[in-house]
Amino acid sequence: MMQLFDTHTHLDAPQFDEDREQVIARALEAGVTKMINIGFNRETIPTTMKLAETYDYIYAAVGWHPVDAIDMKDGDLEWIASLCSHPKVVAIGEIGLDYYWDTSPKEVQQEVLRKQIGLARELGMPICIHNRDAHEDVVRILREEKANEVGGVMHSFSGSWETAKMCLDLGFHLSFGGPITFKNARVPKEVLEKTPLDRLLIETDSPYLTPHPFRGKRNESGYVKLVAEAAAEIKGIDLQELAEITYANALVRFGIV
Repeated sequence: MMQLFDTHTHLDAPQFDEDREQVIARALEAGVTKMINIGFNRETIPTTMKLAETYDYIYAAVGWHPVDAIDMKDGDLEWIASLCSHPKVVAIGEIGLDYYWDTSPKEVQQEVLRKQIGLARELGMPICIHNRDAHEDVVRILREEKANEVGGVMHSFSGSWETAKMCLDLGFHLSFGGPITFKNARVPKEVLEKTPLDRLLIETDSPYLTPHPFRGKRNESGYVKLVAEAAAEIKGIDLQELAEITYANALVRFGIV
């Protein structure tokens, strides 16, 4: 049986309040046997932990999103640190920089990112990086803070191949989602084509970034199969092989036995 791993989803989002159990059931029917839900601020970390504790096949990543960086207190970093000892928490994230939404000053985002990379190194946890319109600064900070010591995932990778190479050199995996199914998404497809198979992951980022043919509607974890199909076509391998490789990569990357 084909198994798929959605390495980045937000099943606790309010978009799923009416039918969350059905959405999770549809994901299982589509072959998605493991998912990582992302808790990224004061509201979503508790709901993420609840999902991870309720469902055997849902794991958690906890961190502080750059959009919310302005709201982070020292106690929040200590809270994240305490949760990292939980057996279902497999990464610190999503963390990073977002220069598209003007909600937190760049210098605050950068400080919060540095603190969380430092925490990840201290605890030996991989990190999940959110990067929107901030490629140069993200790579620079990853280098300066020695993020290569723990590695992690470049979530929903959207940069150039030059940026991808720098992230790969730092020991990161590249994760791709719905945009690789879009007809006009030339750059993500080219980067995926060049990404080594042993560094490739797939995700949905549901309820966002919905793949074709459902673009414009709510995304679901089950749609990671559409991402897998597109990735397999781009890599020139069959779907089963792509599923097996990305599933195994995720288990190793997140230390899931």
